[in-house]
Amino acid sequence: MVQASFDSQLIELAPFIFYLIAFVVMYVENGIMLGFFLPGDSLLFSAGLVAAANPSIDISLLCVVVFLGAFIGDQTGYVIGRKYGRPYIDRKNSPKLQRMIIRAEKFYDRSGWWAVVAARYFPWIRTFVPPLAGAAKMRYYSFLTANAVGALFWSVLITLAGYYSARITWVKSSSYAL
Repeated sequence: MVQASFDSQLIELAPFIFYLIAFVVMYVENGIMLGFFLPGDSLLFSAGLVAAANPSIDISLLCVVVFLGAFIGDQTGYVIGRKYGRPYIDRKNSPKLQRMIIRAEKFYDRSGWWAVVAARYFPWIRTFVPPLAGAAKMRYYSFLTANAVGALFWSVLITLAGYYSARITWVKSSSYAL
């Protein structure tokens, strides 16, 4: 009878846990407004470094996982803003709040697509843009395409930057020292 040690079982599970953590952090940071403090850019770059140093982490699968986490997270934020944020704003009889939502609607009609894409590169802002886009009733398909493009370029490019920077000699020597 062959018994597997706990370490060998954990090694088999480690890549799955790594992918799961990467997905959850991307989802929470992008989809739930309480996740604004999470280190999205740093995590993506570091995940790329880990994938370069660990042959059991597949960089292609990692890119898919972080893309899906970021994309689904933003979609969730948009739906939350549309379903709960807008009715909340409409129930309030605050003239100031009504003026703000009118300005937001004009902004998202004019510049919403680019705002959703560009917001990915600004910590904290990327967490709040999707719910605001939903509350401002940005056209769904416009948001969907901007979300897909933004999630693809942001999550995949930063992850690949970490992965390929690990091939630079001085980065490789300092990353293994950790």
